[in-house]
Amino acid sequence: MPTEGFFLPGRRGDRLCVLRTPRGRAIGGLVVVHPFAEEANKSRRAIAEQARHLAGAGFAVLQIDLFGCGDSAGDFGDATWDAWLDDVRDGIDCLRPRVDGPLWLWGVRAGCLLAGEVARSAPEPPGLLLWQPVRSGNQHLTQLLRTRTVGELIGDGETRTTTRGLMDALKSGNPVEVAGYRIAPGLALGLAAAELRSPPASTRVVWLELSLADPPALLPASVAAVETWRRDGALVVAEAVHGTPFWQTVEIEECPALVQRTREILQGLR
Repeated sequence: MPTEGFFLPGRRGDRLCVLRTPRGRAIGGLVVVHPFAEEANKSRRAIAEQARHLAGAGFAVLQIDLFGCGDSAGDFGDATWDAWLDDVRDGIDCLRPRVDGPLWLWGVRAGCLLAGEVARSAPEPPGLLLWQPVRSGNQHLTQLLRTRTVGELIGDGETRTTTRGLMDALKSGNPVEVAGYRIAPGLALGLAAAELRSPPASTRVVWLELSLADPPALLPASVAAVETWRRDGALVVAEAVHGTPFWQTVEIEECPALVQRTREILQGLR
């Protein structure tokens, strides 16, 4: 499928984009909203593989490196939550003229929080494709901060940091460094405040999770969230497929079952 790389002008420099398109006019479009920090790197192969499959099915897929990520302008340590929200909106504006049919925001992990927030505020809410969505930004940030405190416990250094201490530093306006990433308060506190809430009524949602259970099953908290969204009027397809959590493995993993099921569902919703 045709692939185009380009830089999209942003409010604080250019954003690297990769656009995959079908050979004819696109029947729909998806803007990828990638995960947070190292999870973004672990997810690149799975996202690229899915994008190729969707282009083959007639969709245009725009991958955009958010501010300070990948080859986009800026340093990760200067990124803010609001800047990332603007990047997602710019991605929608870039893709919209190129497609016929519906637009989707495709969030992966913490990217689902950004996608959900943009969808709730959009004049024309896009559909939501959610891969293993993070429901609580505060919980996600806390888990990330704990990787530093655990690393210090098993290391030889004498310095000991607590998760509360790191949060206090952020709230005081000071950045913290975790797992090689410098995280600014404007990013961390925005993430901490984010929750995956019900989208506007009649929004199409595809909620997919990976599971090692036999048969695969959604997490109990996800089942409850999906039921709430449906009561609030969202049109939700929610499933679990068998596969390894590629965003956290040591080796780069693929998930053909997830790729195939995503394609099947989106084709069926045309």
